[in-house]
Amino acid sequence: MEVELTRAQFEAAAAAIRARTPQQPRIGLVLGSGLGSLAEAVGQADSIPASDIPHWPGSTVEGHVGRVVIGQLEGQTVLVQQGRAHHYEGHSMQRVTLPIRVMQLLGLEAVIVTNAAGAINPDFRPGDVMLITDHINFMGMAGVSPLRGPNEASFGPRFPDMSQAYDRGLRSLALEVAAQAGLTLYQGVYVCLGGPSFETPADLRFLRLIGADAVGMSTVPEVTVARHGGLRVLGFSGISNAANLDGSTTTTHEEVLAAGQNIVPKLTALIRGVLRQWPAQRQA
Repeated sequence: MEVELTRAQFEAAAAAIRARTPQQPRIGLVLGSGLGSLAEAVGQADSIPASDIPHWPGSTVEGHVGRVVIGQLEGQTVLVQQGRAHHYEGHSMQRVTLPIRVMQLLGLEAVIVTNAAGAINPDFRPGDVMLITDHINFMGMAGVSPLRGPNEASFGPRFPDMSQAYDRGLRSLALEVAAQAGLTLYQGVYVCLGGPSFETPADLRFLRLIGADAVGMSTVPEVTVARHGGLRVLGFSGISNAANLDGSTTTTHEEVLAAGQNIVPKLTALIRGVLRQWPAQRQA
C-alpha cells in the first residue's frame, strides 16, 4: 500500500530547508539523469543533502546526487533538486513528488523540469533537446497518481485541470531563447512509463502511434503535483538514445548518462537564457 504523507510532514521538510538558507527561491529546477552538473552553475549556493531533509525521498540511481541547492542563477533565486527519486525505486507517488509540494510551501511560482528521455520520434538523435508541449500520463490513467487519496484543499482542487500542463508563455520564451542562441529546440509530447525496464520495440511503435515523441520514467507525476498546486511548469527532455523501433539496438543507463554530457551545455544555455528573461512580475 502506498504511504500517505500528511501536510505536517510536507511542512517539516519545508521548515528544514528554510532553516538552512536565508534565500527565498522563486523558481525550482528538477534535474534528471546525467544532468545534475547544472547545479554547479548556481552562485551563492546553500547546499543541503537530501538526507538532512525530513521525509525527502532518496535516489538509488546513478547520476542522481541527492541534494538541494539554493542560490543565484542569472539574477533569479532558484531551488535546484539535484537528483530525483522514482516510483520504480519503491517510493510512493506522494514521496516521489514531495519536493514539488515543498516548493509550493516555500512560495515558489514555477518549476523547470528536465529529464533524460528515449527518442520515439525517428527524427530525434542523442544529444537533442525537446521542449515538452504536453504529456501522456500512462501511470495516472492506470490509477497510479500522487493525487490519489483524500484531497488536501489547501494544496489544490480535487480535480485539477491539465489542459495546459506546460505553460504556453514559458514555452514561447524558451523558443525565443533557443533562436537567439542558435540552438535547435525540438518540440513534442513526453510519455511517462513505470520502468525500470527500457521499452520494447513494440512498446515504442505503439507509443509513436498514439502521438508520443519521447519516453521516460519520471516528470509527469511532478508536473501533476505542480499544476495541482498552482505552479507554472516548463519542461525539457534531453534525448539520450535514438528511436529503436525495429529492435536493432540496445539501450543502457550508461548510454543515458553519456548523452547527458552532450545535453548539459545546451540545457544550461536554455535555462540560463529563460531565467535571464523571466517575467519580472509574478503571473498566475
